[in-house]
Amino acid sequence: MNGKQAGKPHSSTPSANTGSSTTVFLALAPLTLAVFIAFLTIGLQLPVLPLHLKEALGMNATVVGVVVGAQFAAALLSRAWAGNVADLRGAKRAVVGGFLAAALSGLVYLASLLWLDQPALSVAVLLAGRVLLALGESLVITGTMGWGIALVGPQHGGKVMAWLGIAIYAAMAGGAPLGVAVSKAWGFAGIAGVSVLLPIVALLAVSPLRGVAPGASRRTPFYQVLGAVWKPGLGLAFSSVGFGVITAFIALLFAARSWGDSSLAFTSFGVAFIVARLFFAHLPDQIGGAKVALVCVVIEVCGQLLIWQADHTWMAYAGAALTGFGYSLVFPGFGVEAMRRAPPQTRGLAMGAYVAFLDLSLGITSPLAGALASHAGVQDVYLAGAVVVGLAMLVALSLLSKTPASEGVVKGS
Repeated sequence: MNGKQAGKPHSSTPSANTGSSTTVFLALAPLTLAVFIAFLTIGLQLPVLPLHLKEALGMNATVVGVVVGAQFAAALLSRAWAGNVADLRGAKRAVVGGFLAAALSGLVYLASLLWLDQPALSVAVLLAGRVLLALGESLVITGTMGWGIALVGPQHGGKVMAWLGIAIYAAMAGGAPLGVAVSKAWGFAGIAGVSVLLPIVALLAVSPLRGVAPGASRRTPFYQVLGAVWKPGLGLAFSSVGFGVITAFIALLFAARSWGDSSLAFTSFGVAFIVARLFFAHLPDQIGGAKVALVCVVIEVCGQLLIWQADHTWMAYAGAALTGFGYSLVFPGFGVEAMRRAPPQTRGLAMGAYVAFLDLSLGITSPLAGALASHAGVQDVYLAGAVVVGLAMLVALSLLSKTPASEGVVKGS
């Protein structure tokens, strides 16, 4: 029964299942555009929120890490729920609900400005906004991945993750300078207002699209899928630390060094990320995710070390670019390995479980790195980042030595 249901969406788009990369791209283009618009909401906050907490509310690096990390912690806790929503209710419902939650988070950001004279209360309201944004992001990521794979077929799963990732990190690259410009013109209130509008625009873009049939008829226990994807997820968790320390602390590093605007660091990361996926997105599907992840983790480590040793802005930009280039294919690399190990009727939940490792990583990284920055300095955060990212090489090597069937996962599908 589940196998029959899982096949419904694929049979409706046979050309996408067997077609060229161009056909796959055209099938994914509307989803990719909607994700890009929505994730501008997160991108424009990256260089602004840490400084708002530090300068307007007087918070230290530890609090900055906690507030930034709260989004990832909340997303982690919501992944199983979001995955089951996508599998049982349909991916389109999950995505629409995610856009609405993201828009609501912008309203909560606006409300936080009412208590600027009570910094602790303002931070608490901001935390609530971060939680709402996390719920929206969780639904959007899980829903669009399941939606995209249903449209073009699991054999193009790496391309789905690659193209949606391009949309996400292009939004972060473009959103960072946009956030700086909006903040200069209208302050944090402008950031909050735009954070309301962008998800609404994304919702309008995705509303006319045809949904796909739910992939499951009953709820699958999260632990069952977690057992299938934990090893690739662990590789994702280690490698995501490099991304986490850039999003949370690169603005503080630039401020500490009096280097000025940090938005170009985010842009460097995003542009390199996009270039890697444009030219090499096919590799995880063709030669194997673990091989691609192994090489890219080494590149990411080099980027972290370059930021650690940076004494000029160009070195920080180059380090951010190397980090982005390496991290770009780590996600689909380990993701292809995770998808191969999970039962097909639980694809939404499996992707939710896999991405949960990213949330866990970023949720832990931000507060721990904030504590390290408070005691040892912001730059040492990137040495620690290089060490942890390097652990992902061990995971990739382990995956290279085993096939999904030898781990006994596919048999249960």
